[in-house]
Amino acid sequence: MLPLETAREFVLDRCAARKPERVAVADALGLVTASEITCSEDIPQFANTAMDGFAVRSADVADAPCELRVVETIAAGHAPQVTVGPGEASRIMTGATIPPGADAVVMVERTSMAKPAGTAAGGADNPETVRVEVSVPPGNHVRHAGDDLQAGAHVFGVGTELTAGHLGVLCSLGMTEVEVFGRPRVGVLSTGDELVDDGSPLQPGQIRDSNRRTLLALAHRADVTCVDLGLVRDDPDAIEAAILTGVDSCDAIVTSGGVSMGDFDYVKAVLDRIGDMRWMQVAIKPAKPLAFGTVGDVPVFGLPGNPVSSMVSFELFARPGLRSMMGHPDPIRPTVGATAAEDLPRRVDGKTHFMRVLATPKNGGIEVRSAGGQGSHMLWAMANANALAVVPDSDGVRAGESVDVLLLD
Repeated sequence: MLPLETAREFVLDRCAARKPERVAVADALGLVTASEITCSEDIPQFANTAMDGFAVRSADVADAPCELRVVETIAAGHAPQVTVGPGEASRIMTGATIPPGADAVVMVERTSMAKPAGTAAGGADNPETVRVEVSVPPGNHVRHAGDDLQAGAHVFGVGTELTAGHLGVLCSLGMTEVEVFGRPRVGVLSTGDELVDDGSPLQPGQIRDSNRRTLLALAHRADVTCVDLGLVRDDPDAIEAAILTGVDSCDAIVTSGGVSMGDFDYVKAVLDRIGDMRWMQVAIKPAKPLAFGTVGDVPVFGLPGNPVSSMVSFELFARPGLRSMMGHPDPIRPTVGATAAEDLPRRVDGKTHFMRVLATPKNGGIEVRSAGGQGSHMLWAMANANALAVVPDSDGVRAGESVDVLLLD
């Protein structure tokens, strides 16, 4: 049996990053930058207020409370028209430009209108005034130009996975496109005469196909473009046609079932004929059998047919391979330390066990307990799990002992 690290290294070595391409920022969530991004202009471009209030000269309010004449109202998106002089203030709204002459903002909650605008007796103008209750230092509630980013600054390096926040920064820079490693199209198919997926009553020996939907969902969460290649019977010609159709339209193929050593494991026979494949027995449980190779230059992941095995195999091999194709510098999920809240028993068999567990926060750390049955056919427990406990070859982990876990969510 191969160690997990050896098998995964074989996969990653053959899943090179795709060619860079330019995509709309709106379509770039989850993709990885293929070039350095620098700032072309100051962000923000102009000094503006962080609060609704009054733009003032800090020297004028040093002996507050005091009254100032209001010379202008400045809304966000509008340029100031008046310079603030001695004894004056401008009413200002959040995000609006600080007017010339002002060097601070007093938040509106620390002011009151001392005299409303209107017409005094005799027809003379009665200008609006504001009573300022507190003194403020220069720069109070002022966002200066370049506070966030300055022109020429490094913004994001190559290999940055673009999250919602990253996309917001790109938009603030005025970018409408970004150079990234492309999102691969990944075809998923299930094989097996025993499988049905039309909702009809089961006939003797039949089971319903869960793997294809599960693997499509896992691929979707890996931020690839998913292609459903359907359910294929145990017929070599049909399997070959389905795989070749996928190779023509996809950048990678994921299959489940037919990769072991049985007489009816036709996927193995077909891939041996049309591809350059390696058939591995990996020292893990579940997901011991793994097929991986290429048809032409398209990577093909042949995952085992048992439902939990196919999911674990996807997490350990297919997901890292696909993320490597997307340019992720660290495509493998990290493991974190946790404490077993209960015994996690297993038997010595020369394999690393990936046990389905529930991970929860506890006293600043993580504790885990079994999510249910650990059989490779027990999909319900896998659905309830949010982590895999990585249990080395031993008789298990006792309650209170440390264990590494791979967080799935």
